[in-house]
Parts: sequence; C-alpha cells; structure tokens
Amino acid sequence: MSALAAGTLQEYRCRVQPEWIDYNGHMSEAFYVLVFGYATDQVMEQLGLDDEYRRSSGCSLYTVEAHIRYLAETGVDAELSVVSRIVGAGAKKLHLAHEMRSGETLIATEELLALHVDQQSGRSTAFTPSVMDTITGFLPAQGEPAPEWTGRKVSS
Repeated sequence: MSALAAGTLQEYRCRVQPEWIDYNGHMSEAFYVLVFGYATDQVMEQLGLDDEYRRSSGCSLYTVEAHIRYLAETGVDAELSVVSRIVGAGAKKLHLAHEMRSGETLIATEELLALHVDQQSGRSTAFTPSVMDTITGFLPAQGEPAPEWTGRKVSS
C-alpha cells in the first residue's frame, strides 16, 4: 500500500461486528485493541514491513508498550476509521499514535512503542536502510507537535 500524500499514512477502516458487542450493549474494550492492532498492521505494510519483509529478513515489529484511552462508546455496525501517525522513530524503534473515530466522534486513542526485533535472536535490531528511509518520510516536520495526549502516564 502507498501513502495518500507525502507523509500521510493511509486510514484504516472497518465496521463493528455483532460479536464485538459486550453485555453493556457497546463495543468491548478487547475489540478496540483488535482494531488498533489491524491499524498497526496496515502501518507496517505501508512502511515495507509486510509479509515478504518478515519472511526474508526474519524481523518484525513487537509492541512493547501501549496506552489506550477509551473516550466514547460505539455500537454494532458502526463504521470505524483509524488515523495513524508516526510521532517518533529511532534505529530500532517506532512510536505510533492512533486516533479511532466513529463518524465524527473521537472514541479512542492508542499510543504505542514498538521495537524492530530479529525473531531468531529475540533481540532488537536496526531497521534496514530502505525501511528507515520510508519511516523518515512519515515523520512529523521539524517543530510539528505530537498529539497532545501522547507522552502521558496513567493517572489516578
């Protein structure tokens, strides 16, 4: 898949399935995680970390930390869209921010940190130069702030 415009990742879209609805009549928290996972998979494809890359390199992204904010409820058959941004990257890591909407309503956000891992050794390893070049093309412009909700800790 390719980006819609330079520096813009393609939006992930899906519908809320009946089996995703919990005993309270709205989408269960586990399925927010599932949808964010599919959005991350789509980002990986756009960065060149697809099936072929994983087979040939023996490397993949592993999520090592994730923070989800549940902001609003949604119900069966709702159309969901997830906009993803790369808010930071390093030689071996990727920092993503996902925003999930149902219609115009922001219903959840996820911030995650993923490491590029050699699956044979189980250790983090640097991205290939071509993947790093692709990631760099999606990084925010100098001085462009990350979403205000990123970088927070869980508070009580």
